Amino acid sequence: MPDVRAAPGNCRQSSRPTDRAYSDKRGRRASARRPFCLSCAFRSGGHLGEALNCLLAAQNCRNFAHAGWMRRYSVSQCVARLRTNYEGIARSSSLLLEAIGTAYDRIEAERDRNCWIYLRPRQEALEECHKLVARARTGENLPLLGIPFGVKDNIDVAGMPTTAACPAFSYTPWHSAHSVERLTAAGAICLGKTNLDQFATGLSGARSPHGPCASIADARYVAGGSSSGSAVAVAAGHVAFALGTDTGGSGRIPAGFNNIVGIKPTVGLVSSRGLVPNCPTIDCVSVFCNTVSDGEAILDIIEGFDFEDPYSRLPRTFFSANGAAASFRFGRVAPADLECFGMSECGELYESACERLAHIGGTAIEVDFAPFRQAGELMFSGPWVAERRSAIASLIDVESGSLLDVTRTVLGSAAGYSAIDTFGAIHRLHRLRRDAEAIFAGIDALVVPTAPRPFTLEEMHRDPITLNNRLGYYSYFANLLDLCGVAVPNAKLSNGMPMGVTLLAPAWHDRALIGLARRFEAGADGSAFELKSGG
Repeated sequence: MPDVRAAPGNCRQSSRPTDRAYSDKRGRRASARRPFCLSCAFRSGGHLGEALNCLLAAQNCRNFAHAGWMRRYSVSQCVARLRTNYEGIARSSSLLLEAIGTAYDRIEAERDRNCWIYLRPRQEALEECHKLVARARTGENLPLLGIPFGVKDNIDVAGMPTTAACPAFSYTPWHSAHSVERLTAAGAICLGKTNLDQFATGLSGARSPHGPCASIADARYVAGGSSSGSAVAVAAGHVAFALGTDTGGSGRIPAGFNNIVGIKPTVGLVSSRGLVPNCPTIDCVSVFCNTVSDGEAILDIIEGFDFEDPYSRLPRTFFSANGAAASFRFGRVAPADLECFGMSECGELYESACERLAHIGGTAIEVDFAPFRQAGELMFSGPWVAERRSAIASLIDVESGSLLDVTRTVLGSAAGYSAIDTFGAIHRLHRLRRDAEAIFAGIDALVVPTAPRPFTLEEMHRDPITLNNRLGYYSYFANLLDLCGVAVPNAKLSNGMPMGVTLLAPAWHDRALIGLARRFEAGADGSAFELKSGG
């Protein structure tokens, strides 16, 4: 685990001094088994949920109830109607501070999870909480008051170093990314920056100089990447939610291997301003959370057109469907086409997910998976790696020795593609998009395994490129084909590793897809959707 402080480097802007984020004494995992999130704090203490209801009622905030945020922390309607608003806010102040303290205690006790690169000083976060509560007392609308969250370290947070898991690249921005600005304006408190595959180049979580992230369920297995630290921080209960990014599956695969929810919006729905580019034309900010409703509430806050982001898009059509229709049609991979790379049990869990969708009103339609598979192949064996190299080379000398060997190898493959190859791939992609459109004309959503199978860290280190590409079998194609997605927990293998499924739909169908994902979530076994306890 690195010393989690602002790393020295070629800072583009002046950075502020920071306190040491961790003590030198190694925390015991046993002391951190109880997860931290606001709902758990309420369940254990019996008061925090009431306090949050008082805060939300006192602020007369805009309607987050439809997105599920108030439902998540709600205790009773009578508490929400308490007449003494100031008393409710004052009473919650100590509980919010205690919750943040608990988060830091858990992070300290679980240093070996390697999920944090930079941690904000504890006292600074507590002081911000005091200030936010004071603002709430004046009636200011802060719908996420005191909610702690993490940010993947390729997304800017003002005053915190951005490294993209490359210390030589480090700089400290004056301004936060657009998505972070919206969250902090809503009262959420960023605790720090989370680990990732270097420059978001990987799907394993094992390509970082700060150490690999392992699955919360079994430390022998990869957590998935590249947003590994964000997913583990949520699954371990360090924060209530976290931002990640998704280009080829980075916002979905870590959710699947850590039994949490991953929201991958339509590309351009959430501004990518303030994001270290990977493949700028298909990058997007993603959300990791414990429930689908939580993810929708966060998406409500961070979405929106941003003129200053050249990749931001205005929706073609606003879809108001919420997935509430009693019946629906879902596409599924035919059993003969299901690829699990030698772990057949993963296929059995996928079949159980399809059965669950049928149980809640779905009609299964076997689809031709070839267009999706072929589009995915363009990501890892096509010229989009050249876009990745172009973006990263504009930031740092790829051949300088600052990158990990595996990162340099991946980027080096870009030299094998010509401009002719690139345009040929673009033309092929347009044909595949038309094929996908024809398939979606007959279904409401496509359900796929979030990943084919888990791999151990040892296996990944032995063959980091082949196995990494296998992880993306069901995820690489989504952004290339302009799809939105929601990764949800499904079930666990006999060895205890969670395996999720991902629901996919065409661009701008985010809300309908989220509604369907919520129905799937409600139909799951309680054990598959319990808040993670770590250790």
